[in-house]
Amino acid sequence: MGEIDSLLGGGPLRGTSTLLTGPAGSGKTNVALQYVWAACERGEHCCIFEFDERIGTLLARAESLDIDLSKHLETGLLEIQQVDPAEISPGEFAWNMQRAVEERQCRLLVIDSLNGYVTAMPQEKQLMLQLHEMLSYLNQKGVATILINPQHGLVGTMSTGNLNVSYIADSVVLFRFFESQGRIRKAISVIKNRGGAHENTIRELNIDGKGISLSAPLNEFKGILTGTPEFVGNTAHLLGHTRAD
Repeated sequence: MGEIDSLLGGGPLRGTSTLLTGPAGSGKTNVALQYVWAACERGEHCCIFEFDERIGTLLARAESLDIDLSKHLETGLLEIQQVDPAEISPGEFAWNMQRAVEERQCRLLVIDSLNGYVTAMPQEKQLMLQLHEMLSYLNQKGVATILINPQHGLVGTMSTGNLNVSYIADSVVLFRFFESQGRIRKAISVIKNRGGAHENTIRELNIDGKGISLSAPLNEFKGILTGTPEFVGNTAHLLGHTRAD
């Protein structure tokens, strides 16, 4: 995780919230799972509130990245709660979260995703108040929180979606796709970090059976502000470059 930590100027801090936002398939959940695995390896209790995927699918996704979360589930270091937004109230969700923090000393908490959290809330005004209160509580308890916010559409825009939580989160990591030499690639960048300085560069994000890796900063883009940047520089700087590219 060192490459991603360097983007954030040292990685997520205790008592802060990090928003991972971008279109479907751009790598948000995979990055969150890497942080969960690293925290469990350090002996910290982690909790994932899973609104979107089945637990089996999530574990299979982690295994494809060479991440073994099953052993941490067995030891109790990792807790994954499947949440049905149609059957849970905001108060019940907050109570479950509080128990995880105070009774089981959760140190890293992931909400995947905010779309499911929104579904459980009757009105947007109440949603923002509830979310603000929840993050304030987690920050005071020294819990690192990761919020996953899918954007609409495959390419999206620079917007963080119809749920404007970017001003609440302490850090915002933006994922998006870009095109180069007829190939669709993934990009990652940090657009906000209250915890201190951060890189303002764009890096290519590669996800395979060996895990997650980042390229060196890519400086030759056009159309960045459109939300669908196109790389027009030297393809030798891209990950997995071959002469056939």
